[in-house]
Amino acid sequence: MAPAIAFASLRGQLPIPVNGAKLKEFGAPDGNGGSEKGLSIATSGGAQITAPADGWVVYAGPFRSYGQLLILNAGGGYHVLLAGMERISVDLGQFVLAGEPVAVMGTASHIAAILATGSSQPVFYVEFRKDGIPIDPSPWWAQQVEKVRG
Repeated sequence: MAPAIAFASLRGQLPIPVNGAKLKEFGAPDGNGGSEKGLSIATSGGAQITAPADGWVVYAGPFRSYGQLLILNAGGGYHVLLAGMERISVDLGQFVLAGEPVAVMGTASHIAAILATGSSQPVFYVEFRKDGIPIDPSPWWAQQVEKVRG
């Protein structure tokens, strides 16, 4: 199985994986002398996370103090990293479709998210990489993140 459409051609068409409010965007100062490599979104507890694109699950499990981390290989050298979840509902090697539920947020923020954003509510993080290098995800989203919905 392969993605139906090449990831590179999906600019402006991908669904944001969760409803919420933007906290930090790609390129913003990270507070440690560097810049953000992805998008942080404040969500509601128990929020459903969906795959933003078709891809293969190449990693699914805990990562440091960020909660659960899910990495999707979207093909063409593109990877999508999703982090901050409490529970992942897909398996390593599984092929997922855009919009498919893949994880659920917990009820509180993880230590890394509290330090990075100052938010005590659940924080979801998404990062796009091309050939291992973080790229700005904003041109890919079909719509903007505006408000928290439950």
